[in-house]
Amino acid sequence: MQDTLQARPQLSKSSLPLIKNITTPQVSIMDLPEKVLQFGTGVLLRGLPDYYIDKANKMGAFNGRIVVVKSTSQNRADEFSEQDGLYTLCMRGWQNGQSFAQDIINCSISRVIDANANWKEVIKCAANPEMKIIFSNTTEVGIQLDKEDKISATEPPRSFPGKLVSFLYERFKIFEGDPGMGMVIVPTELIADNGRTLEAICLELAKIADLEPAFILWLEKSNEFCDSLVDRIVAGKMQEAEAAEVEGQLGYKDKLMIMSEVYGLWAIETESKDAAAVLSFDIADSGVIVTPNIEKYRHLKLFLLNAPHTFTCVLAQAVGFQFVNEAMADKDFNNFISHLLMEEAVPAVVNADTTKEEAVSFARDVLDRFRNPYINHQWSDISKQMTLKMVMRCIPLIQAYREKFDALPPFMIRGFAAYLLFLKTKSEGSENYSSLNGHQFKVTDAKSATLQKHWQSADTVTAVKNILSDRQLWQMDLTGIPLLEQTVIKAVLELEQRITLNF
Repeated sequence: MQDTLQARPQLSKSSLPLIKNITTPQVSIMDLPEKVLQFGTGVLLRGLPDYYIDKANKMGAFNGRIVVVKSTSQNRADEFSEQDGLYTLCMRGWQNGQSFAQDIINCSISRVIDANANWKEVIKCAANPEMKIIFSNTTEVGIQLDKEDKISATEPPRSFPGKLVSFLYERFKIFEGDPGMGMVIVPTELIADNGRTLEAICLELAKIADLEPAFILWLEKSNEFCDSLVDRIVAGKMQEAEAAEVEGQLGYKDKLMIMSEVYGLWAIETESKDAAAVLSFDIADSGVIVTPNIEKYRHLKLFLLNAPHTFTCVLAQAVGFQFVNEAMADKDFNNFISHLLMEEAVPAVVNADTTKEEAVSFARDVLDRFRNPYINHQWSDISKQMTLKMVMRCIPLIQAYREKFDALPPFMIRGFAAYLLFLKTKSEGSENYSSLNGHQFKVTDAKSATLQKHWQSADTVTAVKNILSDRQLWQMDLTGIPLLEQTVIKAVLELEQRITLNF
């Protein structure tokens, strides 16, 4: 019989001996030294990097904890303090044809410091010789240059790069420019070349602030800014009823409980052997990859995860599906996306750097992730800004297939044709809408006005020709790809009659 809510202890260091329904961490792990400074309390960090640190600590492989710097009103620092940094990660997914669930008490976080209220405490961490790593996830807008920002050890700078330079400048002064006291800095923000971009901003800020040349040289030469790629859906807080059910099963209350999928990837790029040695937590999980070049993993994610989503999202919505897992439970849709992925996308991405075995393994994981019954990923979210996604993900994949096999991939072409019809919109006030198979959809796309103009100015055949040849849309003339124009026009005309998943 489940205990009552009132009788359940709050998750904390002192309550661990009272918790019986889940493996609790050894208290000694909570006394490990602080080795990581993390900017951000968000669920992605707690669900992926912090998970790997925790796993490594429990294996005795890394032996260090994380000081988290909080700069937003979300995730109150006192909630972490009340629970001694402990939180539950509920991993839910689909693996090898069956459901998978695992709950873990994460004890990687030593403390959380509010940068706005206690910036000097953050700066004190610069004096810790064992602290060698910095993580961040400050959203995509966090890695931006603020030329008016102030470098300061007493007042928190406005921007994340400003805070980072202030911290590193203090460390430089404390250790008198010792090159061995540089940091390994791994941003996880979802922008291309995140490490190199952050480094360039930090160097520019240091120059704007007129900091001494010796520091600028130390910043550039003694610190390793690593590009990184993260891939895991971390849904964040569970729905109230679901959280209550899990708490009942586990026998304690947890204000910081989060849920993620099972799959995880963190690829970190560095050519430095010293930096790779510092990132020793990579031994804990095959999902952490420290490598001189992460391009292969970016390639796999873009073309075997993102592109199939984009190719199929209009078709899925047009036949009545709201969520990805819902569509995957349908035999016809499952067959469609499986064929597109395994028979078209996988052969297209195999190259000198990516073996067929690697691509097939990644694609199988993708199908399991799409089937995950615990995460309701809406097709309507995937269909936002589809033109940009087509340019970045889908057209290159069609081209790669065409160049390899001297043919066009029919399932991808069907998805592309459906996208063109999706962008045949009508305006209602400031909103654009599309009608497919009797369903109406809101369209969010920066290029919708251009596509709408093409559709309104000509018949279907001419409109499609004009769209394909519009260099402003594609940065090239798509009619130059052999047989693409004729094949896409045929597919569009077929789908105009009725959108189905079957040929």
